Amino acid sequence: MALIDVAISCLNSIREIEEDVKDAIVYIDAGCTESFQLAGAFPLFLELGARAVCSLENMTSLDAVANWNSKFDCANRIVIMTSRLLNDAHRYMLRCLSTHEGVRRCTVFTSISEGSHSACPDSPLGPDAYREYETLLVQDYNEHTKKSDKISKDKGVPKFSSALESLTMEPITSENVDDSSGDAEGLVVSVYHFPLVICPFTPRAFVLPSQGSVAEASLSRQHEDSLSFGLPPVSTGSISDTDDVPPGATLTAHFLYQLALKMELKLEIFSLGDVSKIVGKIMTDMSSLYDVGRRKRTAGLLLVDRTLDLITPCCHGDSLFDRIFSSLPRAERFSTQAQLKQGIPSIDRPSLDVQVPLGELLNEEPSKIKESGLPEGVEAFLRGWDSYTSDPQNECDKKSTTNWTELLNGSLVATECFRGTPYLEAMIERRTKDGSVLVKKWLQEALRRENISVNVRARPGYATKPELQAMVKALSQSQSSLLKNKGIIQLAAATAAALDESQSAKWDAFSSAEMMLNVSAGDTSQGLAAQISDLINKSALAELQAKKNDKQDSSSRGLLSFRDALLLTIVGYILAGENFPTAGSGGPFSWQEEHFLKEAIVDAVLENPSAGSLKFLNGLTEELESRLNRLKSEDTKETPSDDQLDIDALDDDPWGKWGDEEDEEEDNSKADESYDDMQLKLDLRDRVDSLFRFLHKLSSLRTRNVPLREGSLASESSFPGDPSGNKGLLYRLITKVLSKDEIPGLEYHSSTVGRLFKSGFGRFGLGQAKPSLADQSVILVFVIGGINGREVMEAQEAVGESGRPDIGLVTGGTTLLTPEDMFELLLGQFSHF
Repeated sequence: MALIDVAISCLNSIREIEEDVKDAIVYIDAGCTESFQLAGAFPLFLELGARAVCSLENMTSLDAVANWNSKFDCANRIVIMTSRLLNDAHRYMLRCLSTHEGVRRCTVFTSISEGSHSACPDSPLGPDAYREYETLLVQDYNEHTKKSDKISKDKGVPKFSSALESLTMEPITSENVDDSSGDAEGLVVSVYHFPLVICPFTPRAFVLPSQGSVAEASLSRQHEDSLSFGLPPVSTGSISDTDDVPPGATLTAHFLYQLALKMELKLEIFSLGDVSKIVGKIMTDMSSLYDVGRRKRTAGLLLVDRTLDLITPCCHGDSLFDRIFSSLPRAERFSTQAQLKQGIPSIDRPSLDVQVPLGELLNEEPSKIKESGLPEGVEAFLRGWDSYTSDPQNECDKKSTTNWTELLNGSLVATECFRGTPYLEAMIERRTKDGSVLVKKWLQEALRRENISVNVRARPGYATKPELQAMVKALSQSQSSLLKNKGIIQLAAATAAALDESQSAKWDAFSSAEMMLNVSAGDTSQGLAAQISDLINKSALAELQAKKNDKQDSSSRGLLSFRDALLLTIVGYILAGENFPTAGSGGPFSWQEEHFLKEAIVDAVLENPSAGSLKFLNGLTEELESRLNRLKSEDTKETPSDDQLDIDALDDDPWGKWGDEEDEEEDNSKADESYDDMQLKLDLRDRVDSLFRFLHKLSSLRTRNVPLREGSLASESSFPGDPSGNKGLLYRLITKVLSKDEIPGLEYHSSTVGRLFKSGFGRFGLGQAKPSLADQSVILVFVIGGINGREVMEAQEAVGESGRPDIGLVTGGTTLLTPEDMFELLLGQFSHF
């Protein structure tokens, strides 16, 4: 039986809309761009006959000129693909139609189903959402056309320019809209569902687009058990069906249900965690006898709450994939003008489009890229000219008009492969050393095929940045070699950037600190508290010294910043809660141990208030900065120069010092400043106290999460990089599933037929036995809240160690998480503390 390949499924879905794409301008939004980049879908669009593939948010009238198929007639059809709710993408679609006035047919594909639009409180559309939106879009387009005609007549300017000038990016309502067809000459709008807008890193691992509505939707409402809008709440088992369902749970349930329908899978649904149970129940309620009776492959779906294991994504494990996504810059998000809806914000998750710095790697000194230029073949390729016929007269424009670094920044593509082996799939399932050596071997093989020799000193079994850099430069000398090997060149450039000393040193420092915290957690609470306090003090001191010396480079600041120390504090508290659950009355540490930790953070903030840009200091940072500047100025006044001392000593008639009035004013001023300082310190201590109350909540995850109370899923050490072999929750969960061990808190959601047997036919002895996940040939594990590369690797390791090669495991999650993302979720603007 063929296993599931999510990347191929995504490409096949695009082939199914060939008739719509052919001879049309295709517009895709930011979420679809992330998906199609990783799936390698852009060449497929052009193969299917698309005139051009353009950005919806950055669309211009010139998009109609960029015709890939070299047709001279004007485009009268456009296709818009979006990963957002239709009402959120409306302003972009309306601007697109208003710009291309010759368009007579617009086909919209959205990854959000009609049921999601109807169930989501942020959407004004009803059960027949697609037909309703078709009418609304035509009405708004007609209304806008009439307004543009009126403006052009009043101002006496061409209609096309006035339409662009009058069009704003604000959402357009349907108030005062004329229902008549107007002068639009029969614009036809059709809306269809396109569920497979996913980001496949490998054929067996995917996440949702970070700039799509599903990933941006909140996963919890603010209450005592919630941690962040971007994470599920603590699974206390107290959520009932009558509670308000967060929009993220609703959208996730509809997405997974439509995904299963598209891939023709009949799902046996299991859930672990409160939000997962809600999602499973929604999916089960959507199922019907028709869906169950169709001929489909049976697959198991395991839903897991991210909150059951927060320490794995917070830690810096041994994963080259995670290093790359943590080290390289990401593409900037498009401004979505997100507002509070129903009192819940949308989550601004980082883009999945990593910017691979190929331009810097091809030059010895990145700062001299513009002056030194690139290899001749690369430069000619970028300019679109042949290297032998390039116009020398245009060389003067090179420095002023071209930024080579930006032109060569690229993205990782999952469909690029070496002799049938997908690059990302082979890399994500290996640790840092093995993955980098594999990339090096691929480069060596590519050089042999191109008959290129490289004089570089290589160590067997190791890969370093200088080695990879020399090979990439040699492989990029000619245009043909650059094009044929672009996939491995991009991946090697990303690997070299992650192995750069500035990046790898910090990652290794994090890993070492997490190892020390893990060892201390196995000993005593005093030792663990001392380790955390030491990390805070050292990081704060290093940043303070760098600030005094006006040095902003990482080497002068130290490897770990105060912000990094706070992330390690989160790790330390979670470890403490697992090892010392009853050490203190309100937390895992005694009052004295926690007092020292609080004082360390207070002192660090007072010495450097701007360090970290922390949420719990909102409103206090400016006051703390002014206090610090005032104290520095007072210190300067108290230590005058020697010349000033001599002048004051010779002054025999200090008239300005007569009387007591000035002394009283000075005393009153100092008293007021002292009072303000005291009040400011009290406010700061209150903020720090609230921070530690939040840390107490994190430390109680093992005791408050119902599935972890019995201890069969929780390990004594949850540190993912521990050489002793301790793994994250996902590894332990899959291992128990495949060995058919009992998992506390795992709930099975009966299908429609199953409920019928249970309620009716069961009394006649025809009851349906509860299925087992291990009996399924295909298992889809979806983590609500996000996953990281380390967990994908461990999940495949669990299948390999189970002795079940017939199992097809697919791992998915809401988004891709890095330690920095976890810091933003737990202590950033979306945190609930």
